[in-house]
Amino acid sequence: MTRLITTRASRPRTASGLLALALSVLATGMVSGQGAASSKTQKEAARQADDLAGFKEFTIRVEAYVKLQKTVESSLPGLGPTDLPEMITAHQEALARKIREARPHAKAGDLFTSAAHSAFRHATTSVLEGPHSASSRAYMQPGAPSPDMRLTVNEVYPDTAPYTALSPGLLTAFPALPAEVAYAIVGRTLILIDVKSRLIVDLARLVLPPAS
Repeated sequence: MTRLITTRASRPRTASGLLALALSVLATGMVSGQGAASSKTQKEAARQADDLAGFKEFTIRVEAYVKLQKTVESSLPGLGPTDLPEMITAHQEALARKIREARPHAKAGDLFTSAAHSAFRHATTSVLEGPHSASSRAYMQPGAPSPDMRLTVNEVYPDTAPYTALSPGLLTAFPALPAEVAYAIVGRTLILIDVKSRLIVDLARLVLPPAS
């Protein structure tokens, strides 16, 4: 009798122990999952903060360039309203020459710093690999310049080369620019162009994700 009572009494304790173990494992998994989610959220927040800082750094350097451009242009004879191509070209070439003289050591990364490069790469990846990627790429495709075009900072963007129109999604994701400069894309390279002199102010290679 004693053994029968002992055996019957042990079963509830075993079932209770298994239930407690299962609950413990479940709780541990939930805590682990919450911890992983929290860690991912923190990393994403940190990345976004870094991207904002990169864009801010880029914007400050763009403003400094535009200030230099205006200073240089003010030293040139004014170009009044004219339709004569030769006068417009002469002014453009003189401005480009003077800006080059003012930036003799200009190189890739002066405006597209490492932090800015990462921010632009994250922004383009989000747009061109997101739900509207197909329409964004299709928007930029007509008239796109050759991806093999030779690009050099402080050199003039070829007059015969077309400009790639950035998709509305990219324009929204990128920092707004003053009227004196503009973005352009050649292959996977993002370029900043001086609108008046057509100089390549800076460029950032491998910013755009490859076409799938």
